[in-house]
Amino acid sequence: MNDINKLTDLDELERVFEGSRRRPVWIFKHSLICPISTRAWEEYQQYFEEAGSTAADFTLIEIQRARPVSAAVTERTGVRHESPQAILLVDGEPRWHASHSSITVRSLAEAADRI
Repeated sequence: MNDINKLTDLDELERVFEGSRRRPVWIFKHSLICPISTRAWEEYQQYFEEAGSTAADFTLIEIQRARPVSAAVTERTGVRHESPQAILLVDGEPRWHASHSSITVRSLAEAADRI
């Protein structure tokens, strides 16, 4: 994957969980109407630019456009839904997650360094 992949259906999400068995996957839940989410989205995009696509796969769920996908992430990971929210999947399991202003380039990089 060379870009941030927008997840819109459950089949795509299934491929993301399977892919996390080969390499880490970031999931970002984004509210299109929330200014806090917009700021976190900017941090996530900056981290993607700095880390490069070789470090992990990067995904995006736009909450208002993919509610079933967002709900499925909550169900599969056990991580209570919040938006904005970043989740790092490794081997199909959440290894780290954060929400709101805790999503920064630094926090994302530190989480990735710990896996």
